[in-house]
Amino acid sequence: MTHQTVSAFARRFGLSRSTLLYYDRIGLLKPAEQTSTGYRLYGPDEVARMMRIETFRQAGLSLKDIQKILDGDGGDALEHALEKRLVALNAEMAALHAQQRLIARLLQRDQEKAGYMSVDANKWVAMLEEAGVDEAGRKRWHRAFERDAPEVHHGFLAMLGFDKGKIAEIRRKSRES
Repeated sequence: MTHQTVSAFARRFGLSRSTLLYYDRIGLLKPAEQTSTGYRLYGPDEVARMMRIETFRQAGLSLKDIQKILDGDGGDALEHALEKRLVALNAEMAALHAQQRLIARLLQRDQEKAGYMSVDANKWVAMLEEAGVDEAGRKRWHRAFERDAPEVHHGFLAMLGFDKGKIAEIRRKSRES
């Protein structure tokens, strides 16, 4: 294999020329030689090193850790870096799972979309009774709600925690009365 210029080498690995110059500057990947006109040339050893760098980057290792692995004894540095990355990945996955659960809960709650605070049906009835609204008044209220804003009424009932069957029953009774 002939030696490759920095631009050809960068294209081969899908990197920018500036990335390779940076790798050279920090000592991660030095060219095999530099010509009298300043061209950096990369050979088979640099190809092999770059392949290892790519593998470790895909594993999410930092350039600093990769350099320790490649320039050190290999074994201890590699094991330490991989264990550290595994711990970080586990923490990231736990955080992502928590976000996933939260988003799923938010999507399931019409009251969150509408901006309502979560109040269950018993608490809502207690507040209405305290305000002097009896059962007949609540039925009239549901009837007007269903007549004037049926989609919002549905969302309100879902916010109270009723399942689909109970929501359908309440809405049906509100339309019939």
